[in-house]
Order: sequence, then C-alpha cells, then structure tokens
Amino acid sequence: MGNTFCLFCGCIEQSHVAVVERWGRFERVAEPGFNLFNPFAGEMVAGLLSTRLSSLNVRIETKTKDNVFVQLDCSIQYRVIKENADDAFYELQNPQEQIQAYVFDVARALVPRMNLDQLFEQKGDVAKAVLEELEKVMGEYGYSIEHILMVDIIPDPFVRNAMNEINAAQRMQLASVYKGEAEKVLHVKKAEAEAEAKYLGGVGVARQRQAITDGLRENILDFSHKVEGTSAREVMDLIMITQYFDTIKELGNSSKNTTIFIPHGPGHVRDIGEQIRNGMMEAVSAQANIE
Repeated sequence: MGNTFCLFCGCIEQSHVAVVERWGRFERVAEPGFNLFNPFAGEMVAGLLSTRLSSLNVRIETKTKDNVFVQLDCSIQYRVIKENADDAFYELQNPQEQIQAYVFDVARALVPRMNLDQLFEQKGDVAKAVLEELEKVMGEYGYSIEHILMVDIIPDPFVRNAMNEINAAQRMQLASVYKGEAEKVLHVKKAEAEAEAKYLGGVGVARQRQAITDGLRENILDFSHKVEGTSAREVMDLIMITQYFDTIKELGNSSKNTTIFIPHGPGHVRDIGEQIRNGMMEAVSAQANIE
C-alpha cells in the first residue's frame, strides 16, 4: 500500500516513521498508522525513515603484523532507533559512509597488531572491537548497530598459495613419519615371527629326532626279544637298510622333476648304516647329557 499523504492527513505504513516539522522546525515523530496534520499551523512531513534492519557490506584492505596484505569482508546490520529518529534524520546525511569510515578506522588500527594466523583465529575479536566502537559513535546519531559479521578474510593470492604449500609439506612430512613407524613395526614383527618360527622349527626337529630314537630303541628291543640269537647291532643294521630303501622309494615316487645322484651298493649301504648309527648314538648321548 505504501505511505500516502494529503493536505490534512497521512497514512504511514508499518516499519516506518515520519518526521513532522512545524514552520521548518522539528515538531514530532509520527508513528505508523493514520496521522492528522494541520497545514494551517505550519505542520508538514519533512521525510520518512525506515526502522527495518538494514545491512551494509564493507570490504577493507589492510595488512597484518607480518606484512601480509589482506581484504576483510564485513557485514554490518543496523537500524534506526525509533525514539531518536529525529537525530538519525537531521544529524547524518549519509549514514552508510559514516559507518564505513568507522569500520575502516577500527579495523586498520587493530589488524596490523596481529599476524595472519592470529587474524584468522581472532576474527571474532576484530568484529567485537568494531561493534563496540560503532555502537558508541552511531548511537549518538540515532542508529543502533545490531550485529557485525566478519564474513571472509582474503589474503593475497601468492600468500594463499604459499600457505597451501606449507600445509601440504607439513602433512607430507607427518605422513612420512607415520609410514616410517609403520614399516619399523612391520620389520620388527616380521623378525619376531621369523625368530619364533625358527625356534619352533628347532623344537620340532628335536622332538622328531627324539621320537625316531625312541621308536628305533623300541623296535630293536622288541625284535631282539622275539627273535633269538640276534644282537641289537644286527637289528639296527636291518632297520637302517630298510629305512635306506624306503628313502630311495620315496625319492622315486616323488612328483617333482628332480634328479639326485647318490652312491649305491652293498658297501655304501654298510657305510650309510654306520653313519646313521653313529648319529643316533650321538643324539642319545647329547639328550642324556642335557637331562
């Protein structure tokens, strides 16, 4: 519908106030709704003010303590104080420029005291300092500063690329440390596994030899008792020869294409029996010493 006026009355829409003058001098502030004016007494509407929340975007270019040029994007939200509408109407001709000037002044005084990293971490402190200064100054002119938002901090493009490279290098360094630690743990665990496997393998071989020795001992004693006139040595020779031929048979039945040359003959069989017997006796002797 909008604001409508005639000679003697006027309708002021919601979220607006009208400044009424009498003979060129401020008389009163007309509230939203229907209002009567007396033109014969010199009353007239000098102007309208909106009491809605307004937003002003300001971009500030300044530098930090470590000589990095940055741009700050600020959003200032303000409104006219209804009770002080006359001050807002008469005191300031261009409130946006006034607000922008104070934002420039406060930001350029505060930001050069901070490093770039501190500015990113404490941008809320910058917004708070600007808000306090604007509230104190603009309140005298009939304006209320509601919020100040530090929307963005934009460093120089070369600085941003350098920061990204530094961050990437730090992450690569950290990744290398973790990778080295992982490889170290892997090697240690592998060495521990190999040592444990060798130990268990040795235990298995020792138990295998002990079992073979016990089995041969039982076979020799059993054969000697059941067959009269045989000595333990003869039984041992028979068992060794049997084992020798079983080994040759296993080699012949193996599916692997492997050729093995071994000496074979009656004399060689006796020599092999002697070697095996000596080995078994040494194993039994060593086991007895350990026990």
